[in-house]
Amino acid sequence: MATLSNSAAPITPVLLSCHACGQLSRLPLGHERARCPLCHSALSKRKSASLERSAAYLLAALICYFPANILPIMRTSTVFGAQDDTILSGIVYLWSAGSWPLAVVVFVASILVPLLKIFSMSFLLLSVRFGWRWAPLQRTRLYRLLEIVGPWSMLDIYVVALLVALVKLQSLATIEAEPGVLAFAAVVVLTMLSAMAFDPRLIWDGKKEKIDAATL
Repeated sequence: MATLSNSAAPITPVLLSCHACGQLSRLPLGHERARCPLCHSALSKRKSASLERSAAYLLAALICYFPANILPIMRTSTVFGAQDDTILSGIVYLWSAGSWPLAVVVFVASILVPLLKIFSMSFLLLSVRFGWRWAPLQRTRLYRLLEIVGPWSMLDIYVVALLVALVKLQSLATIEAEPGVLAFAAVVVLTMLSAMAFDPRLIWDGKKEKIDAATL
């Protein structure tokens, strides 16, 4: 007679990464919820409503992107008159004045980077929504790159803030921030929130399902 083995399959411990501090913790057996031993934040296997929240932030950023580039971000008043400048007009002025390296930096940080972030986040959201399984490592690296370059889009806001603070000769010239600054800041903050709400582990779910099916 064939003998039946009484040895049970080993129980794989569930490891959770804290969404607040990144601490890796082990979920106690028989528990569905736990708290991070380092920062005491609630632990969960996935960010709640990750796709929905990330897509909502991204849609709001896309809506704000157009007024951010159309509305003036700065008004310069001198004894010769007043002038409103948008991001594009500021880039054109820097280029025509011979400061082409600064014009390139402003164009990349203020025009190209926010637009690429919107397209890249849209690509990641669509890849998870439709369960694409190809190149999960490359998509994860793309997400990490978005996290790194996100704050650099605030360059225009820093420039306007410095100019407003440094121009003290009120009788000769004044510089004031215009509504375009708020729209542009909203684009940067909303794209950063979209990246923060996105759970990159969702990229690997399709790969994990494929591995689990192969081991059955």
